[in-house]
Amino acid sequence: MTEPTPAVPAPLFGASDIRRMAEEIGVRPTKTLGQNFVIDGNTIRRIVAAAGVGPDETVLEVGPGLGSLTLGLLDAAAAVVAVEIDPVLAAKLPDTVKEWRPQAANAFHLVHADAMKVTELPVEPTALVANLPYNVAVPVVLHLLQYFPSLRHGLVMVQDEVADRLAAGPGSKTYGVPSVKAAWYSQMRKAGVIGMNVFWPAPKIHSGLVAFTRREPPATTASREQVFAVVDAAFAQRRKTLRAALAGWAGGAPEAERCLLAAGVDPTARGEVIDIAAFARIAEARENRP
Repeated sequence: MTEPTPAVPAPLFGASDIRRMAEEIGVRPTKTLGQNFVIDGNTIRRIVAAAGVGPDETVLEVGPGLGSLTLGLLDAAAAVVAVEIDPVLAAKLPDTVKEWRPQAANAFHLVHADAMKVTELPVEPTALVANLPYNVAVPVVLHLLQYFPSLRHGLVMVQDEVADRLAAGPGSKTYGVPSVKAAWYSQMRKAGVIGMNVFWPAPKIHSGLVAFTRREPPATTASREQVFAVVDAAFAQRRKTLRAALAGWAGGAPEAERCLLAAGVDPTARGEVIDIAAFARIAEARENRP
């Protein structure tokens, strides 16, 4: 019996392709937009595999650039909606998809916009997979999780230090505001580290992969805004006890202590040791004060 011939992977960009395409449209990666283009096809395949994208899913990609990751996502998903802020890159991307993945051209949707201002998309995404600019990674992730509840899971590539912060749990040295706010929406975990030489231009630091799975926020009568206000106050002076750090938020240290005790939290503890559920209980205690 003849063995079936293994499927040949569709071609992905290499370093020469990226540089040629960038030269054709007069693009030089800018630090302002945090542009570092992936030039290694194996890295793209690794990211797509780690994201666990299914063939029936619609993927949201932020900052597709020249389309390195876009092509890999189109190979794995039913559709891709890409949000690109750079007008030159946004104009080029549809043509690139038609050239490199003509069979998937109708499955590709481009949105020329700032991801931080996007609240509607032409299709409903189920997964987020993106190589995010280091300087806006955290606010972009939180914004998208807030406005697109259809996002059930995803994988983002960010600065390695930022990846550690997003995935950190209570008690960790890297646990802080990004960790707590991300935990409101999802379970985050570190999914790997990417070296510097797979990018053009090569950054001076490693990148980290963070995978997430959506979950329901803690059960509470407090709103997300009220809970996040407690988080911001607790970490604004992270070396102080919660009784002291939350005094301004609560209207005085005695009221802060009352809220903490009502929430079952030690007033002498620091914000870095409590989880999102505890922050929600603190916010609720203030709203339910006698």
